[in-house]
Amino acid sequence: MFPITRPRRLRQTSQLRRMVRETVLTTNDLIYPLFAVPGEGVATEVKSMPGVFQLSVDKIVEDAKEVYDLGIPSIILFGIPDTKDTDATGAWHDCGIVQKAATAVKEAVPDLIVIADTCLCEYTSHGHCGYLEVGDLTGRVLNDPTLELLKKTAVSQAKAGADIIAPSGMMDGFVSAIRQGLDEAGFEDTPILSYAAKYASAYYGPFRDAAESSPQFGDRRTYQMDPGNAREALKEVQLDVEEGADMLMVKPALSYMDIIWRVKEITDLPVAAYNVSGEYAMIKAAALNGWIDEKRVTLETLTSFKRAGADLILTYHAKDAARWLQEQD
Repeated sequence: MFPITRPRRLRQTSQLRRMVRETVLTTNDLIYPLFAVPGEGVATEVKSMPGVFQLSVDKIVEDAKEVYDLGIPSIILFGIPDTKDTDATGAWHDCGIVQKAATAVKEAVPDLIVIADTCLCEYTSHGHCGYLEVGDLTGRVLNDPTLELLKKTAVSQAKAGADIIAPSGMMDGFVSAIRQGLDEAGFEDTPILSYAAKYASAYYGPFRDAAESSPQFGDRRTYQMDPGNAREALKEVQLDVEEGADMLMVKPALSYMDIIWRVKEITDLPVAAYNVSGEYAMIKAAALNGWIDEKRVTLETLTSFKRAGADLILTYHAKDAARWLQEQD
């Protein structure tokens, strides 16, 4: 009791605060997303995401080298093909854009961990994450036939050099199907980072600009989760663990820190939080207007994800955060 107990004693200097800090953000926690497009010498900034670019494979390699030099251990690749169709051919073809980028990065920076996003919405002509019933205009994806597409995609990405497969399409049974496909193809040591709790969120808007993946009709609420549900997230997580997931993802992060905490409470697997495009864009927009201190707000936000239980953080802030963390050291 006061005056014997004075919590301020441990806040007196920066060194003292650093000594007793409970949650420490490091570059080891970060994963940097990259968007691969066809061509050469292409670096097109995404208007709704300042500082984020669609990059051709040669530019992806340059960025990957920079990421590695900053001490960030991993990137995750998304692809934008030159053509799209109902079979999502660009997702699983051996010459797909993510496959080309994965191979090039592993050749140039072999120690950098390459994660391949395993989804289909960027590659389908209708913008949904799998097969649709012929004539369907609601966006209701056919679950079981889509599993075969995801399996083919994952195997193709692993063959191209991807170290980790990250399925994000929220199909029932997708972890089991992909695990089976990888094992049968000889990739039994390739881990799966499952988007286990992925919500139908309004925070994804800028990403759909970057990945050119907006659905042409309907929405994704028949397969992505309702934002009001928490118990359902734990059910999804438990199913993915039982199906063989090695790591788990919660997406988005900022409005779902309670979900990150709950997921971490029920599993010993590594938990990743996806600091999504809308969260990034809000900080960038406010900073560009001079309304906030970008560095402090970004690092505070990323630290809060880790405090909530995240072991890994996918974030478009990764390169800036790595530089700022180096300055602190």
